Amino acid sequence: MARLVDVIEMMIKEMLDENNGSATISRSDLAERANCVPSQITYVLSTRFSSGNGYIVESRRGGGGQITISRANLFVTKNEYIQFVLDSINGDLTQQQAKILLESMISRGAITVHDGNIIMTAVSDRALAKVDSDIRSIVRADIFRNALVGLMVDS
Repeated sequence: MARLVDVIEMMIKEMLDENNGSATISRSDLAERANCVPSQITYVLSTRFSSGNGYIVESRRGGGGQITISRANLFVTKNEYIQFVLDSINGDLTQQQAKILLESMISRGAITVHDGNIIMTAVSDRALAKVDSDIRSIVRADIFRNALVGLMVDS
């Protein structure tokens, strides 16, 4: 059974597909459809639909909490999208953030599923188990960035 955040993400992506990459939603209406509270919609928007994942989210106050989500089609080449992702990574990166970024790059055709799986394996908590937990997310970000740079050189 899919997790609620995955279901909400899928619902939003279906709306984007149906509306040429841009959709205006009401947080409360979507929460009602997904049978959850509006804060869960906010969580999905902030974790799955960030600029680092290639989306533009505009929130309007009042009027039922309307939110406009658009796919950022600003990238002409795979390398431009990979560079955009590189620029969005701060000093650290959680395993979940890495997974979301990789899924976004795969869905946009910037990297292959094979390359994404290799990178995910390299930055997983299991691979970094012997790295002190205080610096694990920093090491993960460094490995992630270097792997992406390697893919850009090969492109």
